[in-house]
Amino acid sequence: MGVQLIAEHRKARFEYEIIEQLEAGLVLTGSEVKALREGRANLTDGFVRFKNGEVFLESIHISPYPNGGYANHDAKRVRKLLMHRKEMERWRGKVQEKGLTAIPLRMYFKNGFAKIEIALARGKKIHDKRETLRKKAMDREARAAIKARARG
Repeated sequence: MGVQLIAEHRKARFEYEIIEQLEAGLVLTGSEVKALREGRANLTDGFVRFKNGEVFLESIHISPYPNGGYANHDAKRVRKLLMHRKEMERWRGKVQEKGLTAIPLRMYFKNGFAKIEIALARGKKIHDKRETLRKKAMDREARAAIKARARG
């Protein structure tokens, strides 16, 4: 069945320095799953919070399912993540002591189950972002030069 991408936080790699990635499951309601199957999710403002020995995904927007009726969900509700205890404790320690943050990168269906790829990340400073843009521009110019040379 494979992987079916639902949503992606495209600016994450520009805004943050990604240190480590992990796949986690999501606890969802039926109307949320149906809305996700239609691709109605936005990860842009999302973050992961550790509370009382559990992990929660906050500020993720999943639009209400149009045919949901009275059983529809709140678009910005806090959703629980499913992680192994050891991974959760290790990540919680890194977030608390090293000034890192946990952010969502991608949301997808894997073998019928909704999964989210989260990352331990450190926010980039403005000069780091400029450096990233500079490298991207240099790579683009190099590819164009190689392509022009190949044409003759």
